[in-house]
Amino acid sequence: DLLSRGDARWGVFGVAMHNPAVAAALEQQDRLYAVRIASASESGWRICGAIARTCVAALSPDNVLRAIAADSTRWITLTVTEKAYAAPLADLIVRGLAARRAAGQGGLTIASCDNLSGNGRQLQMLCVQAAREKDDGLASWIDATCAFPNSMVDRIVPAASEATALAAREALGVADHAALRTEAFWEWVIERRFVDDADGDALQSVGVQVVEDVAPFEVAKLRLLNGAHSALACIGAVAALPVISECIGQTVLRAYVHGLMTREVGPLLKRPGWQAYRDALLTRFANPSLQHSVHQIASDSSQKIPQRWVPSALDALAHGLGVDHLAFAAAAWMRYCQAHDEDGAAYTINDPLANTLHALAATHRGDAHATFNALGTLNAVWGTELPAQLVWRDAVIAHLQAIHTHGVLGAVARMDNN
Repeated sequence: DLLSRGDARWGVFGVAMHNPAVAAALEQQDRLYAVRIASASESGWRICGAIARTCVAALSPDNVLRAIAADSTRWITLTVTEKAYAAPLADLIVRGLAARRAAGQGGLTIASCDNLSGNGRQLQMLCVQAAREKDDGLASWIDATCAFPNSMVDRIVPAASEATALAAREALGVADHAALRTEAFWEWVIERRFVDDADGDALQSVGVQVVEDVAPFEVAKLRLLNGAHSALACIGAVAALPVISECIGQTVLRAYVHGLMTREVGPLLKRPGWQAYRDALLTRFANPSLQHSVHQIASDSSQKIPQRWVPSALDALAHGLGVDHLAFAAAAWMRYCQAHDEDGAAYTINDPLANTLHALAATHRGDAHATFNALGTLNAVWGTELPAQLVWRDAVIAHLQAIHTHGVLGAVARMDNN
C-alpha cells in the first residue's frame, strides 16, 4: 500500500530461516505473487510486488548479515512461532547488528509481527542477552539505538495449496506457485516505539493502528476472537458441523457467541471500541471462503483454555457478571472430550492430554456431576480458583446435563442469549 502511494522507502528482503521452497518459488516468478482476498460477499485478486530480494539464512547467512548492516535498511520484521524465539534467531540478528555498528550505521526498528504476547520486549531481552555474551558495548548499543515495538497482527492466511494455485491460474491466466488466499479483515496494532517517529505516521496512513499500549488489543483478541473460536469449535465438533462458518450460520450459535462476547467478556476489556471489534468477528466467523476446521481450532484445547476462558470467567465473577455462556463452553469441551459427535462418528482429539481427557470423559459419560469432578477440576486446565466457585460449578454441571438430555444445539437453544 505504501509503495502504491509512491513511498519508495519501503520494500522487503524476504529471509527464510531454513526452508528454501518459498524463496525458490518466488525467484522463479520475479518475486511477484497473487493473493485472493475474500469476504462472505465478494472476492478478488491482488498482485503483490513488495518483495525485492529473497534469501535462505541457513544457506547464505552472509547475505542476511550484509542486508542488516546496509545503510538502506531501516527495519527488521519477524513472523515466527513462539518456539523460534531462541538462540539461533538472536544470534543472526545480533551478528547483523554488530556489523551495522562496525559500519557506523544507526539502530533499527525491530518488529515482531506474530502472536506472542509482549513480543517486542521478549525479542529485545533475547537480543541484548545474546549480545552481552559477546560484547557489553554491543549490548548497550542495541539497547540505546534500536527500537523493539510490541505488536499484534490478526489475519487468517491458510497455507499455500494446489487449490489456491489452480484458482490463481484460472483467474489470472498465469502459473503462480506462491499464490495465497486470505480474508478481507486485517488488523495490525503496533506500539509507538520507532527509530524514526515518522514511520508511525506512514503506517497509520494505510490503516495500521499505532498505539501507546498493545496489551488491551492482545487481551481482546485472546478473549473475544480466540475464546469465541474455541467455544464454537467444541460445540461444532460435537454437533457434526465441520467448519466455523457453518457453526455461526446456525441462528442459535450466532446468538450464543454474541451473548458470550457482549455479556461476559467484552464489558471488562480495555480495548477501545470493543463492540465494533465484536461485530467484525461475527462477520469473519461467517466467511465461507476460509473453511476453518472446527477440529483444527479445537486442537490443544487443554493449553488454550487457561488463556482464553479462565481469565474471562474469573474476571466476570469478580465483577458480578454472569458466566453462563463461558460455563456452556466448558461443558461443550467436556462433551467434546468423548471423541465422537452426536451422529456417532468418532474423531481424534489432538491434545497433549488427549488420552487422559478421553479416558475421563468416557468413564463418566452421562453423569454431569462426575464429569465435572473429573474434567472440570484439572488444575493444568482450569487452575484452582475457578473450579472452587460454586456459581461456576453449578452452571457447568447444569449445561452438561442439558447437553446430555437435549443435544448440544438443543441445549444452546434453551439458553437466554439476549
